[in-house]
Amino acid sequence: MFISTADAAAADVMTSELIKVWIADQIAVVTLNRPKSRNAMTLGMWRAFSSILSALERNPDVRVVILAGAGDDFSAGADIAEFEKVRANKEQAGLYEIAVDACCDAIFNFSKPTIAVLRGYCLGGGAHLAMSCDFRYAESKAIFGIPAARLSIIYGVRGTRKLLSLVGLTEAKKIMFGSQRFDTKKALEIGFIDHVSSDVQKCSDSLIGRLLGTRGPVVPGDPMVDARDFAKVMTENAPLSMAGAKNQLNGMSRGTGALDLQEIEVLIAQAADSHDYREGREAFAAKRTPNFLGC
Repeated sequence: MFISTADAAAADVMTSELIKVWIADQIAVVTLNRPKSRNAMTLGMWRAFSSILSALERNPDVRVVILAGAGDDFSAGADIAEFEKVRANKEQAGLYEIAVDACCDAIFNFSKPTIAVLRGYCLGGGAHLAMSCDFRYAESKAIFGIPAARLSIIYGVRGTRKLLSLVGLTEAKKIMFGSQRFDTKKALEIGFIDHVSSDVQKCSDSLIGRLLGTRGPVVPGDPMVDARDFAKVMTENAPLSMAGAKNQLNGMSRGTGALDLQEIEVLIAQAADSHDYREGREAFAAKRTPNFLGC
């Protein structure tokens, strides 16, 4: 997979494997790889994402992208430790926000389905990454929050808009004004996440435990397993259909002014004139599974 090295910081991210990409079964797993820092995002990582997704966009072997974090956490957000170097004044802050928005826009506007797999911390900029994906699958012990008000930072317009569209006005204000962390139960209740993986209660391996029928510890369910199961379902569907639906739904979620009707009509016409449309009709008539090619 080719990644542009025009940006030195982005190139460094790829060579140092701060972001890893693994592709199998038409599913690309993009992993934030700073587990000792709870996968906090450096400026270079923000900048690298557009190049990574551009390559995955062009790759016909990729139908779905899963975004995850290495180790126990998804992402604790921006790497505040580097702010003195990269976000020390208003000029740098402006450039930093441009990099964050470009990263999250690249995820949001990516034509293929995306799933965020959320373990541990999903905070601040990590929440923006997750909200930019189409779906959010979490483990039961995940922790969420946007602590911008504790740093005297105003969360960006794009991230705030996504939060509003997911949880509504009052809950968005609670999250922003309070800067309090909330658990998976609350996240699911208000619509911040879509799915929570079921916990598994493991039986004790000890002889006494088996004799008494006692159970061992409760282990959090693995959201990656559930995300891959759903991703596999989507890989079997027509890429042009999903891309067209995503374009419309994302545009509608931002208001009618953001909806490019001419672009949508072009996408609809392309799908109607595609190999996959003919294949879908023929497979339906023959009562067989279609083999979509994305063209």
